[in-house]
Amino acid sequence: MTHVFRSIRPDEWRQVRELRLDALRDPVAHLAFLETYEDAVTKSDAYWQDRTAGVAAGVVDRQQLVAVGGDGVWAGSVTVLVEAAGVADWFGNMVERTQGHLVGVFVRPEYRGSGAGVTRALFDAALAWSWESGLERVRLFVHEKNGRAQAFYRKAGFVPTGETVPMPGATGELELEFVITRG
Repeated sequence: MTHVFRSIRPDEWRQVRELRLDALRDPVAHLAFLETYEDAVTKSDAYWQDRTAGVAAGVVDRQQLVAVGGDGVWAGSVTVLVEAAGVADWFGNMVERTQGHLVGVFVRPEYRGSGAGVTRALFDAALAWSWESGLERVRLFVHEKNGRAQAFYRKAGFVPTGETVPMPGATGELELEFVITRG
């Protein structure tokens, strides 16, 4: 099946909610997300509308990209948060150069390793958006015990920086980066 990779639209908050709740029910969600299904399912429609408007097409400081199948089913999504140089990041560390931070990575299980390349194409779309936005670097954090995700990220061109962020119940999440080269 062919997928279209695009930014979400503000009126698609129901699909954003459905995909996020599915992601939080994934068996490794506790390794991949800081939010739980139990917390997310209680959020109001207004919360999801605001969240979707904040990462939809045309927003310059963040972007949520989605893979939509010919049948209209959302196969997965990834969000790029723009972190400006000279500003503290989510962890309180000073950002040295304007960069993207990939979060909320999720591909439905039936599309993982299917040969359709959904996950890789989502990452390519996120990197293309980052490139077009003038970002120099894109990073992400991955739980030390999430080997499946680590393997994919490395295959996609992300390399470990040697930095870790402490997390409850773990020694940390590993930072991986993709440096955008301009020719």
